[in-house]
Amino acid sequence: MTAGMEPETTSKVRAVPAPTVLPHIEAPQRVAPADARELSRLFLARLESVEEGTPEYQYVRNTLIEMNLSLVRYVARRFSSRRESMEDVLQVGTIGLIKAIDRYDPSRDVEFTTLAVPYIQGEIKRFFRDTTWSVRVPRRLQELRIDLARAREQLEGEGGHEPSVAELADHLDMPESEVAEGLVACNGYDSDSIDRPIQAGGGGKQQTGLVADLIGAEDPALGLAEDIQALKPHLARLDDRDRTLLQLRFGAEMTQAEIGEELGLSQMHVSRLLTRACTTLREGLLAEG
Repeated sequence: MTAGMEPETTSKVRAVPAPTVLPHIEAPQRVAPADARELSRLFLARLESVEEGTPEYQYVRNTLIEMNLSLVRYVARRFSSRRESMEDVLQVGTIGLIKAIDRYDPSRDVEFTTLAVPYIQGEIKRFFRDTTWSVRVPRRLQELRIDLARAREQLEGEGGHEPSVAELADHLDMPESEVAEGLVACNGYDSDSIDRPIQAGGGGKQQTGLVADLIGAEDPALGLAEDIQALKPHLARLDDRDRTLLQLRFGAEMTQAEIGEELGLSQMHVSRLLTRACTTLREGLLAEG
């Protein structure tokens, strides 16, 4: 009787499976990648069934994130040659991991890593695209920079010389004007400190100065020449006495007392005449500006 009932009892047990009990993981980040892959299947399936906002939902979701941070580190290592902080790259990659967890559908029977890796990589690439340019340029020019770099590398390998704009345009099947615009935009990708030393020689051991030394400065004499040219028409409108006063004061560098003796005027009168002439010239220049 007992033996005859065993198949029926077994059938009933299989028809009504017991609910899965998730293990409590004290340190999810220390779980080995192989174990994390198996545990993620259980946690992702449970995440699909629990109500969002409940304590169990938070535990399942947070544990999934922490268990799969090794996946973020794996993808981030591909970008280790970049100058950006690896901590920033990991944070951005974690955002991609969270998006993958929230959008994963267990019913599609797809490995979680198949979805997570593109999400993580996409967030990191978007971070580099949006933040690493020293000068903000349109996205089409950012993408064109990559195409130009590949085309230049290929053409240099074939011809052994720096490709021209026409050769790049022909290779990419693009107008030369667009290629030229892209090459100019490439200059905005990276910046350099003006305090960087300039190295001379093939070995780069001899310092010859700083980048700042190569940057031109405004010549004060040039500004003075521009002011003189701007003043000429206004000086021509003054009478002979006012022009003589200005010539003696600012050309010959005489004092007001010396000018008064020269012209037979009091120092006070010379001062008033100079003030009036300078005010007239100043108002004329400001009116032009």
